[in-house]
Amino acid sequence: MKVVVIGGVAAGMSAASKIKRVDSSAEIVVYEKGPFVSYGACGLPYYVSGINDDYTKMIARTKEEFEKTGMKINLKHEVVKVEPESKQILVKDLENDSLFIDSYDKLMIATGTVPVVPPIKGKDLKGVYVLKTLEDGMILKKAVETPEIKNVAIVGGGYIGIELAETLLHAGKNVRVVELAPRILQPFDSELTEMATNIMMEAGVKFNLNEKVEELVGTDKVTGVKTDKGSYEADLVILAIGVRPATNFLKDSGIALAKNGAVVIDREMRTNIADIYSAGDCAEVYNKVKEENSFIPLGTTANKCGRLAGENITGKHNKYVGTLGSSAIKILDYELGRTGVSESEAKALAINYKTVFIKAYDHPGYYPDPTPIWIKLVYEERTNRILGAQAMGKKGAVLRVDMFAIAIHNNMTTMDLGMTDLCYAPPFAGVWDAVHIACNAAK
Repeated sequence: MKVVVIGGVAAGMSAASKIKRVDSSAEIVVYEKGPFVSYGACGLPYYVSGINDDYTKMIARTKEEFEKTGMKINLKHEVVKVEPESKQILVKDLENDSLFIDSYDKLMIATGTVPVVPPIKGKDLKGVYVLKTLEDGMILKKAVETPEIKNVAIVGGGYIGIELAETLLHAGKNVRVVELAPRILQPFDSELTEMATNIMMEAGVKFNLNEKVEELVGTDKVTGVKTDKGSYEADLVILAIGVRPATNFLKDSGIALAKNGAVVIDREMRTNIADIYSAGDCAEVYNKVKEENSFIPLGTTANKCGRLAGENITGKHNKYVGTLGSSAIKILDYELGRTGVSESEAKALAINYKTVFIKAYDHPGYYPDPTPIWIKLVYEERTNRILGAQAMGKKGAVLRVDMFAIAIHNNMTTMDLGMTDLCYAPPFAGVWDAVHIACNAAK
């Protein structure tokens, strides 16, 4: 069996590795557009700002390590066309600028995403960057370290934009975030995003919310950002507006794509065409709470679904249990986490829901240094089944969100979790943990 894997970062290499473990005789050929495979892209903001100063720490396994298992890894090779009828692909060797055809018995598509870059004037000026790949990170880090770079404008207030704002503030830059929406970090609800915004503003980050970027100003090099409400000085601009699936090469292949370009797959990672599988950020994924496919580009999901795709390519029929969209972000001294559906998502799904928002502490006041934790719960009105949770605090907030993720995964109610036997000792938690307090406040 010959398996061709398109994309060599998270889902692609998880699939390739699993196939090799299950069937050591399988011929595996990987095509990766970039110069690296199998790296943790979520570490890029911390590398750019110098918190981590060694990019090799983000690489899980090198090309050479994979090749020792018998795989053939082709870096700087872009697949530009897929022909399912003939089971062939057209590949471009980016170094030699040449094309060739390869064939497959089974195909794995794991091309991830590309940054959204709107057609605004000045986007091609020097000093304008995106951050998606390890190569992007190396280029941006070099630019950020230039002494004359003092004022940084970040267009976009999502995860990457806010992580960059936090880390570049740490690196001593003057940071401004310009966001089209009325608030940052849209997957979170407003109670938490308002607090997060205020914390960052107090630390010196400037926010321009509800503003549309109209132009990046400059002649040869960027000098500022012009919006529909004002103009702001910038020595360097990072476009962190969002991502879209890197699937343009599939448009005439017959492989079903969603409206946003994501590959449509079932819970076994199969596309609509036999012997073609897909997973990771380029594909949709089954949402356990919504009970339908969603586009949730997260590294955790990519690795799990890639592994499942590898198993199923070798003949198994394992179904993905479903994602909860669990994610977390560090903001200065605070951590934020979320899982399941937000209130806005529950509203859009027309679920009969209720919410509760509480303030508790990570441990009792009779042990030194208790810190507050804010928790928001979204739960089903009739049954009290937990649908979503968000938390923010200086210590222990994200791990408590993990507790809620386990509860949602197992269809637990607020009553179930509110009486679960959790650890208690004054240095760690109260006799009623913050999780208990939130659940027991749900009526």
